[in-house]
Amino acid sequence: MHGSYRDDIGKQLFTATAQLSRLAGWAAFDTGHHALAQRHYIQALRQARAGADIPLGGYILTCMALQTTLRGFHDDAIDMVDAAFYRARHRATPRVLAFYKLIEARVWARDGNRGATGTALAISERLLDSAANHSGDDPAWIDFFDHARLAADAIEIHRDLGMPAYAWRWNREATMATDTFARSHALRLAVLGTTHLQGCSPDLDRAVQYGHQTVSVLARVTSARALDYLNDLLTRLHRWNTEPAVRELTHRARTELLIV
Repeated sequence: MHGSYRDDIGKQLFTATAQLSRLAGWAAFDTGHHALAQRHYIQALRQARAGADIPLGGYILTCMALQTTLRGFHDDAIDMVDAAFYRARHRATPRVLAFYKLIEARVWARDGNRGATGTALAISERLLDSAANHSGDDPAWIDFFDHARLAADAIEIHRDLGMPAYAWRWNREATMATDTFARSHALRLAVLGTTHLQGCSPDLDRAVQYGHQTVSVLARVTSARALDYLNDLLTRLHRWNTEPAVRELTHRARTELLIV
């Protein structure tokens, strides 16, 4: 902050600290400290702007949008993802733009808008398909985003839209390494559990099975956000709380994960 350096070096420094601030914001978000996450995200946006890194600024804004929509403020989240995409559409690589559109699809799904969700998800897929021709131009912070990650998010998108059959179809393509992405794996398992409670013929056995798998993963991963997803599954299972299998899962979650 008090050093002397050329302008190009200064931009690189601000870009690096913006990435660190975004990571701090994401960690705070994942542990349930939402106000702290927002402060880190805002600081990250300022640093990305100082570094003149528009694509990174858009990435930070979409992370903020995801936090915002998961807390129920869908209109605000849509404004954020719109701003990210249109500000960076001529500056970011297709892979980065595809991620923006994926988060837009997640927001629209939370809002229950099937048409807008389908449009955003289709654009995200097309952009990601074209990303192979620009992979050498991608910033390092987006290298995690591939088709498997898109498929994993598409499971939750279709769960939110009440379309479980589509969620199961996408699950066949969500082949992320479960050891490297253990928290994401736990989120996906909990979401899959809830999909089996949707529709006219709920499959209680499959829902409970996914619940047990989620508990096993979360026994070795600390994530308030993943616990929220498991809690959502347990809440949806409450109507069957007289069933021994549901009582066993609930007891296990309470004793192993200290879920109240």
